Amino acid sequence: MLPTSLREWLGPIAVLAALVVALLGIVYAGHKAPGGVDAWLVDPTADAVGAPWRSVALAIDFLGEPAGAAALIAIAVLGCLLLRRPRAAVFVVAGVGLTVVVGTLLKSVVGRTIHGEDNLSYPSGHTAFAAALTLAVALVAAGRLGLAKPAGLSLVLGAALVAGALMGWAQVALSAHYTTDVIGGWCTALAVVPATAWLTDHLAERKPRAGF
Repeated sequence: MLPTSLREWLGPIAVLAALVVALLGIVYAGHKAPGGVDAWLVDPTADAVGAPWRSVALAIDFLGEPAGAAALIAIAVLGCLLLRRPRAAVFVVAGVGLTVVVGTLLKSVVGRTIHGEDNLSYPSGHTAFAAALTLAVALVAAGRLGLAKPAGLSLVLGAALVAGALMGWAQVALSAHYTTDVIGGWCTALAVVPATAWLTDHLAERKPRAGF
């Protein structure tokens, strides 16, 4: 699941992303207001867009809600199964699932809130989900197409960046998250998914001996 041509790059990138997540979590732990970066980029206390862009933001946001997310995962898994890649299907579900779990745990640990004590905001779960799903699918595509380092890395990071940016824009536009929450969510996916790909490959390699 982790193409050989990309391992030497995605490993350090995943570590760097994890450090960014940790750093932002430390900086904004327990905060109940936007930081300087958040306030400078956009007013996080009110919806940043009006019609018709608000409808676009709501449509994108729906894709990160349970119903929309389940539909996207089902499509990705079905695609993997139609291509006779069951391990890829497992990887997609595991990569996205672990990203969501890690993001949820981080919210409780960091304790940053927006619009009230109960609205934990760091990192953005919607952004983490969108980036994780796209990153996982892009890794599967890069491996199947046998893309070399430049093309493969461009596909994987480019797809994750576009998906994360779109979902992140929607979250900030709807005043659901601060900008730094979005960055944290994107980096969470970038840290977890490559690690999940490596673990999936490692378990598959041990299957003849360990019975996995």
